[in-house]
Amino acid sequence: MRDWLRDLFRDRPIWINALMIFSSYMAFIYMPWDIFWKPVAEDKEVWFGIMFSGWWAKLTAIPHWFVYAAAVHGFRRHRSWICTWGALYTAQISLGMLIWNIGYFGFSLTGWFVGIVGAVPFALLSLALADARDHFTDARKPMRARYGEWAVVTGASAGLGVEFARALAREGMSCVLAARREDRLTDLAEELEKRHRVETRVVRVDLSTIEGPEALAAACEGLEVGVLVNNAGFGYSGRFDKQDTSRLRDLVMLNCVAPTVLTSKILPGMKERERGAIIMTGSVAGRQPLPLHTVYAATKSFDQVFGESLYVELRDAGVDVLVLEPGSTETEFQEVAGEIPHSGQSAAQVVELAMVSVGQQPTVISGWLNWARAMLPARIAPRSLIAYVAHGYMKDQTPPEMR
Repeated sequence: MRDWLRDLFRDRPIWINALMIFSSYMAFIYMPWDIFWKPVAEDKEVWFGIMFSGWWAKLTAIPHWFVYAAAVHGFRRHRSWICTWGALYTAQISLGMLIWNIGYFGFSLTGWFVGIVGAVPFALLSLALADARDHFTDARKPMRARYGEWAVVTGASAGLGVEFARALAREGMSCVLAARREDRLTDLAEELEKRHRVETRVVRVDLSTIEGPEALAAACEGLEVGVLVNNAGFGYSGRFDKQDTSRLRDLVMLNCVAPTVLTSKILPGMKERERGAIIMTGSVAGRQPLPLHTVYAATKSFDQVFGESLYVELRDAGVDVLVLEPGSTETEFQEVAGEIPHSGQSAAQVVELAMVSVGQQPTVISGWLNWARAMLPARIAPRSLIAYVAHGYMKDQTPPEMR
């Protein structure tokens, strides 16, 4: 518990952590009670010094709830918008304190005095938030400055792997590009070298074999690898008893064994230099039972637990770990998995989320709808029900002959 709290409150001054704690209390305890359990006749809400009662209070409490929930996220993730947004909200409270007290005591010396006394603390807090931009910024050092010169990207011949390589090269990192399709890797290497003036190293390798991860690790010898992106993987749609055993074996080898071996080989150098980052491409599929994607979901559950555990193990070693969990994405995944085509996020959007999240949290789910689908059912429904609901959802994406 102590270590978790230390990680939760690190890199912020005490007063900002106090605001985050207060906002958490308001968002998760007080406002739900105020909206759903507090009697309507007793409810009162104040905005800009104007008091609302009864059902109007219930209605105006909803934006208050949103404000505090957004504040928790903004303070927790150091988001740049919280600086201006928080200053404006506390300025509103300051103005409200002045108006309320003048309205209560009248335009008398007492009214002005009490109003000013009540308004000043919130005005000072508003100014402090407006002046705290260094604590609330999305700006970050380039990946090369944070972690070193070289990155290794597996599955770099398509989809998320290509976008990871491009994003890392934009930030000055030279890239080891690993996949089976050498022609695509070569084209990508030429693009990165020409556009971003970085070095590249192409490694044609099949990571679904026993020898593959060892061969890639050997190809990286002599390089100070600062970022390892364990991205290579594929899905396999269909009922388990209709699936090919050899392909299932390759699925487990690529999605689970390869990232384990590569991380084991490359991590010691990062720890020795006391800096580095490991990014695991997981999936929201690993968050729940997923019939018709049974083995794939199981492998992504492995990736999630593996990455989150490493995050804690390495938190004080200078090595950041992130599990990226996208939902449906516009890549080759659906075609390779044998799914019926359906819409998804762009690969570039998903990768950009990973780039801004690494070093801040152990796991990030791409997209609010994906987050809601992955997180909320587990909190309100039995896992058996979730499995049946997921089965119905996956049937629409699975060819009839494989159901």
